[in-house]
Amino acid sequence: MNNDPNNPSVNLSQLDEDFRTAEPDSAGGDFESVPDGSYQAVIEKVELRNSSKGNPMLTLMLRILGPRHANRVLWRNIVFTQNSVKYAKADLCTCGLALANLSELRSRLTDLLDVKLEITKKTKGDNENI
Repeated sequence: MNNDPNNPSVNLSQLDEDFRTAEPDSAGGDFESVPDGSYQAVIEKVELRNSSKGNPMLTLMLRILGPRHANRVLWRNIVFTQNSVKYAKADLCTCGLALANLSELRSRLTDLLDVKLEITKKTKGDNENI
């Protein structure tokens, strides 16, 4: 997979006519937030990166299976610090991923794909927790 932002193999011209005739979405494509509650979801994408504070972080893209809010996406960030590692380990175990060492995670990321979970979304103030 080529992640080059200037990748010449990306063909945008096939949508030129649709683009010319499309009315801009004045709403900006905003969706209402998924309401708080429990949902059946599947892990569709995983990414290991650094948080804004520079800590290692695992990002999970969770697609809701339904029946309510089917195909909507929620994101779960698992940040690894000395204080949070026990919670992160519990999250990984919930996903069926048992590791002897956290350093094994990079080579086991694909084991998280397609894992089905029951998730709960809770909102407190401006913060959403999955």
